[in-house]
Amino acid sequence: MKRVMCIVSGAVLTASVAFAQPPAQGKVGIALALQNGYSQAKMNLVSGLEKLSEADYSFKPTPDIRSYGALFTHVADAHYQICAGAKGVPNPIQGTSLERTKTTKADVVKALNDSFAFCDDAFSALTDESANQFMAAGRGGEQSKAAILLNLIAHDNEMYGISTVYQRLKAAVPPSTERQGQRGRGGAGGGQGAPPQRGN
Repeated sequence: MKRVMCIVSGAVLTASVAFAQPPAQGKVGIALALQNGYSQAKMNLVSGLEKLSEADYSFKPTPDIRSYGALFTHVADAHYQICAGAKGVPNPIQGTSLERTKTTKADVVKALNDSFAFCDDAFSALTDESANQFMAAGRGGEQSKAAILLNLIAHDNEMYGISTVYQRLKAAVPPSTERQGQRGRGGAGGGQGAPPQRGN
């Protein structure tokens, strides 16, 4: 069942990356596909940091879910854990929870940006050959670098999708929708009139 879910997730990710990227100029291997997916997820999440105000970083649509700020620090925590595994290095924040300790907008922004900085070289150094290198993935198992990094992109996209609901509830246009609206107008405009795309 896990294998089926991985295959389905991979297919969905490949489709979303293909939709989001301009036509390829040549062959796209697994490394470039992962790099493109990471770049898109990074752009969406980082752009989302500025969509809501400091006061809205504590906003929860319902009491039993994460606040807006906690969505992003949850992503940062995951980045350190996943990229440490992909890079074969110790998690530099092991034993620390950014989600529980970083709550101001400034701290959340820094935490997310720092986590992306930690992950950047895991993706930039990836080749089609190294993507198949097996790494310890926790719980005594091993996964290829590609599988580990695919999990990060899938998680980032999941959290981004959730964040768009918070943004819409606060009358903000999600970054991906805003960019699509601007492209549809030849680069001008965007904003509230842009039609939602892919459920965001």
